[in-house]
Amino acid sequence: MGSVGVPMLLPHLALVAGLLVPFLLAAETVLQVETGGRGRFPSVQAALDHRSTLGPGTVRIVLAPGRHELASPLRIGAEHSGTVIEGDVQGSARISGGFRLKDWTRSPEQNGVWQTVVPNEKGGRPFFRQLFVDGRRAQRARSPNVGYFQTTARMTGSNGVHLPFRKGDLRPEWANSGAELVVLMKWTDLHVPLRSVEASTDVATFPGGPLPFWMDEPDARYWVENADGTLDQPGEWRMDQASGRVWILGDANFDPNRSEVIAPRLHSLIRVEGTRDRPVHDLALRNLVLEETDYEMPENGRISPQAAVEVRGTIQVVHSDRGEVEGCTLRNLGGYGIELGRGCRNWNISRNEIRDLGAGGIRIGETSFRGVDESAVDASTGVGEPKPFPPSPDDCHSHRILDNHLQSLGRVFAPACGILVFHSASNQIAHNHIHDLYYTGISVGWTWGYQASPCHHNRIEFNHVHDVGQGMLSDMGGIYTLGPQPGTVVRNNLFHDIQSYRYGGWGLYTDEGSTGILVENNVVYRCKDAGFHQHYGKDNVVRNNLIVDNGNHSVMRTRNESHRSFWFTRNVLVGDATRLLGSDWGGTTNQFICQSNVWWDPRPRPESDYRFSRKTWAQWRAEGQDNASLIADPLLVDPKHPEKGLRPGSPAFALGYQQIDLREVGPRPGR
Repeated sequence: MGSVGVPMLLPHLALVAGLLVPFLLAAETVLQVETGGRGRFPSVQAALDHRSTLGPGTVRIVLAPGRHELASPLRIGAEHSGTVIEGDVQGSARISGGFRLKDWTRSPEQNGVWQTVVPNEKGGRPFFRQLFVDGRRAQRARSPNVGYFQTTARMTGSNGVHLPFRKGDLRPEWANSGAELVVLMKWTDLHVPLRSVEASTDVATFPGGPLPFWMDEPDARYWVENADGTLDQPGEWRMDQASGRVWILGDANFDPNRSEVIAPRLHSLIRVEGTRDRPVHDLALRNLVLEETDYEMPENGRISPQAAVEVRGTIQVVHSDRGEVEGCTLRNLGGYGIELGRGCRNWNISRNEIRDLGAGGIRIGETSFRGVDESAVDASTGVGEPKPFPPSPDDCHSHRILDNHLQSLGRVFAPACGILVFHSASNQIAHNHIHDLYYTGISVGWTWGYQASPCHHNRIEFNHVHDVGQGMLSDMGGIYTLGPQPGTVVRNNLFHDIQSYRYGGWGLYTDEGSTGILVENNVVYRCKDAGFHQHYGKDNVVRNNLIVDNGNHSVMRTRNESHRSFWFTRNVLVGDATRLLGSDWGGTTNQFICQSNVWWDPRPRPESDYRFSRKTWAQWRAEGQDNASLIADPLLVDPKHPEKGLRPGSPAFALGYQQIDLREVGPRPGR
């Protein structure tokens, strides 16, 4: 399509795909956005401002190839309903939240180091914690370069937190100089400024009060960023906020004046902001590249409870109905990628490439919910039956997250999730490929205990999730659920290679209060601690799953409660016969039911070696468990790749096990 200098009415009917059904019969207006300040619409915001004057109808804002640099996030309101913002050629229209650093000179102080000064802009000189060189995230100067420092005892304190360090790891001159600590703690992290370093006592201080119970590790791992004297590896950079000076260390052939060195000025790129009375509707973002943002950091740092929950999205949406993000690339970003928040419904997030993000890929819903809790369930014991919540215009629900590729996540905030669902219902999360991250692949629910929430009837299916954790954090899952979720289904997914730091590398993980969830037809293998783990929950169904070659146990159940934890039926489990079940399997027969399963240790083991929570096979069956089950070779097609299924004649088929078809797992070609 050629460049259009002014709004142009096209004679044909709009060929608008996806969710923009109300405008299929409307005449289409096209606004062409050039780069470099040229044309009738020299910026995306200028085209949006003009679009708001056009009234109802479909308007396409087409971005020419090149870099479209934003001075502020794009603001999209109800007056922009019916708008498609798209790249002229897929992958060539780049919406950037950064600016190019120029005028580099060699530093007289250190060989191989280049320096420049960030220019002042309206509102002051930008300060940033990210830098991108020729399309890649550069490493902020850190110490140590590889691995971690470790505390010598637990961190303590009420007026500032005291961190005991090994002598020589931290330097007094780093205090109040712009140096920041990144501390890893079980399932989360801390990003805090270094306020004092006492060499005489080997204790450093950062802002904060008493730490929660889950921050009590006596040998917590940490590192220092942006400290003077730590710029010692090619590719590293650092910045002094007071002077605006930036240094970067390159190899012998590096010249930043011949490279594209981008510093971010923005934390988000697109904000869709409807209201209860005037939601934004029928909005589409297609074939765009969104890149080069930073992350927000409060003055006293950030201590996040879980899942990098306080880190926001690059695309932020509130009160919007019928929208889509399709065929886009989100890369080199400081926070989460896409955030569907309060009052969002019926969005389609499909066929996107999401990679190299500071936090996670997609987050849906809010951490708190509005409305009256009509649940009759006791929040601590699970006694009673939940009742539905009354609908509210603030509800977030009915989204489709399909055929996306998410990789290289959590590059700043390690606890971030690939896809994170808070209080949100009736979402379909399917055919996504999620890998190379340090915490949970897909997390659904945000309630601890048995209090009901508006999180229910979510479908998680045909996703491929792997290389999660990578030994950085603890307590994670390929799929992780929280709280009662009646009607939620987790099926036909492939989870493998979930590796935690100390504990908690699980494939299927129903955590605190998970209730009413169906987990079926999943293949799980090479997880550090277990293929399936239920901390505590109620009336979950775990059936027809293939669980192979997991580390400490095949299955775990942590808490013994008076109600039924789960039904565990028609599963095939291959692992160490002496450690099949982990943690607490006490209680009566009715508190959990195991039947029609196949158990097998591929190493030659007599039946007498098999242990079920310290019970022999005979003792286990005498208690009413697994009476219709077998100890038998399930005949895997390929033990290294259990997703290939079982060979004909497997004894599992006689027990009702059905072959799991994963041919369509992950993104589907042509979708």
